[in-house]
Amino acid sequence: MSGKVERIYVADNRRETVTRIETAKLESGKGIVGDRYHSRSVQSRTTGSVPPINNISLIAGEELDAFLGRNDAEIDYGDFRRNIITRGVDLNSLVGKQFSLGTALCVGTELCEPCAFLAATVHRAVLAELLHKAGLRAVIIEDGEVEAGGEIRF
Repeated sequence: MSGKVERIYVADNRRETVTRIETAKLESGKGIVGDRYHSRSVQSRTTGSVPPINNISLIAGEELDAFLGRNDAEIDYGDFRRNIITRGVDLNSLVGKQFSLGTALCVGTELCEPCAFLAATVHRAVLAELLHKAGLRAVIIEDGEVEAGGEIRF
């Protein structure tokens, strides 16, 4: 089965504005080169700490569309602060499973639930309405590249 990568976003640091990019290099155990998750993973390894279990985050564009429609909101997908916006993928079913993101191999680690920061910066309804629908955290297990319009195989 497969789905599509609709958009890709990165942010230099935590809580900074995200930037939309067309292609991304994914490094095993680190994340997207140039993204905050990548920087944190590199820093953890440098200090001997255990790296986080979230190299990358994904969210279904269908869930965002439904949320925005229910709340009559015009919010950019990037404001939801996930790296990859997908189409045609049941992200919840990928927890504990391997999948290909472009040419990279990943494994889903846990659901990426909405947080108070997201509710404060995007819309107060995200906590209740996106519970168990706010995406997936994953670890990259083989380097690769991904581009907007690229394939997700699961």
